Amino acid sequence: MENPSTAPASIRPNARSLALWLLAVAALVLAIVAVGGITRLTESGVSITEWKPVTGTIPPLNDAQWEAEFAEYRQTPQWQQVNGPAGMTLETYKFIYFWEWVHRLLGRVIGLALVGVTAVFWLKGRIPPGYKPRLLALIGLVGLQGAIGWWMVTSGIATDVKVSHFRLAVHLLTALLTLGGLVWTALDLLALSRDPAARPARVTRFGGLVLAVLTIQLLLGAWVAGLRAGVVAGGGWFNWDAWPLMQGTFYPEGVDWAGGALWTVGHDPFLIHFLHRWWAWALVAVLIVLARRIRRLERRASVAIHSAFGLQILLGIATVWSGMEVWLAVLHQTVGALLVMATAWGVHVDGRRAQQRVEAGR
Repeated sequence: MENPSTAPASIRPNARSLALWLLAVAALVLAIVAVGGITRLTESGVSITEWKPVTGTIPPLNDAQWEAEFAEYRQTPQWQQVNGPAGMTLETYKFIYFWEWVHRLLGRVIGLALVGVTAVFWLKGRIPPGYKPRLLALIGLVGLQGAIGWWMVTSGIATDVKVSHFRLAVHLLTALLTLGGLVWTALDLLALSRDPAARPARVTRFGGLVLAVLTIQLLLGAWVAGLRAGVVAGGGWFNWDAWPLMQGTFYPEGVDWAGGALWTVGHDPFLIHFLHRWWAWALVAVLIVLARRIRRLERRASVAIHSAFGLQILLGIATVWSGMEVWLAVLHQTVGALLVMATAWGVHVDGRRAQQRVEAGR
C-alpha cells in the first residue's frame, strides 16, 4: 500500500491543488446543507415523489408536466391531510417543488464534481500516495447520501405527513460526516504540500471526545428539526419564557413518559428540545478546551471555533425567540455546518500537535 510519508517533493503542488478542489466541494456541501434547511422548513421534501437520478435533473417544462407532477403529489399523506385541506394551489406547489429540485440538483453536482476531480487527478497520476482509498470513500459517502435521501423521503410519501425524524437525522449526519471528511482530507493534503514527509493527522483521545459530544448535539438538532420541536418553547420576539425558559419553566411540563424512557428520549419534542439547548453547553465547554489547546499552533483554527459556536448559540436563541422564523432557522443549520468544519480543523490541528510532541520526544 502507498505510504503518504514517502511522498516526493514533486508531489507538493499536486497535493495543494487537490486540497483546494476538495475545499470547493466542501463549499458545495455547505450550500446543500443550507438548502436542505430551507427544504425542511418549507415542507418541500416530499414534493417530488419519484427518484430519477438522470431524467429528474430536468424540471417540468410545460403545463401538462406540471399537472402530472402535482397529481402525483396529491396522492401523498401530506397533501391529503395538510396541504389539500389548506387549499394549496399549483403555484404554491411549484414553490416547494423548486426547493426540493434545487436540493437534489446540488446533490448531483456534488457527486459529479467529486468524481470528476478524482478521475482527472487519478488519470494524470497526480493523487499523492495513500489518498486514493480516501477519495473513493468520500465518493462512496456522497453516493450513500443520495440513497439515504430517497429512503428518508419515502417515509413521508407513503405513511406520514412528514419524513421520519430518525431518517432525517441519518441524512443530515451523513452530509456532515462527508463535509468533515472533505475538510480533514484537504487539511492533510495542505500539510503534505508544505512538507513532503508530513503524515496524515490522527484523532487524539480528546479530539474523539469533542467529536462525540458534537455528534450528540447534531443528532439532537436533527430530531428537533424532524419533530418540529423548535416551537414547543413558546416563541415570540424577546420572550424570556421561550429562552432560557420553556413556556415559563426551566424544565418543560409537557414531557410525556408514558411510553417509557427510551421512547421519550427518541420521540418527545419537549424533552428533545430541552436536551438540545442544554447539551449545547457541554459542547461549548469541550470546544473552549480544544481552542485553547491549539491556539499556539494554529490561532486561526482557534478563532474559527470560538466564532462558530458563539454565533451558533446566538442564532439558536434568536430562532426560538422568533417563533421559528425560516431565515433564522436556516442560518442556524448553516452555521451548524460551519461549526463542523471549524471543529474538524481544530481536531486536526490537535492531532498534529500530538504528533509533534511524540516526534520531539524521540
